[in-house]
Amino acid sequence: GAEWVRWPGLKRPARTLEKVMRSYRSEVSRVLDVCRQCIVFETLADLTRCLHRIHADSEVKVERVKNRLDLRYDASPHFGYRDIALNLRLTSERAVALGVQLHVVEVQLIL
Repeated sequence: GAEWVRWPGLKRPARTLEKVMRSYRSEVSRVLDVCRQCIVFETLADLTRCLHRIHADSEVKVERVKNRLDLRYDASPHFGYRDIALNLRLTSERAVALGVQLHVVEVQLIL
């Protein structure tokens, strides 16, 4: 199946500050999506295959999974938007050498 990557860039500082104040009670360390990426899939099977590959990658540590495709997730406050949001850290030797192994990023898997 076809998939494509959407390059959203860094979260804008004003949006980050809004999120810190409104959602995280001024706890800046809770913001985990300043660096983010989106991968859009045509089928659930393709999305699931990607999710399994990420989990199997020994150089990636999955810190958190938000499954907003789950039918129990109430998407109405977000105008019906659904995805799977992964918070990841790279743990490769190169990431350690660059000192970025503790940096958390977000990858959104979207149908």
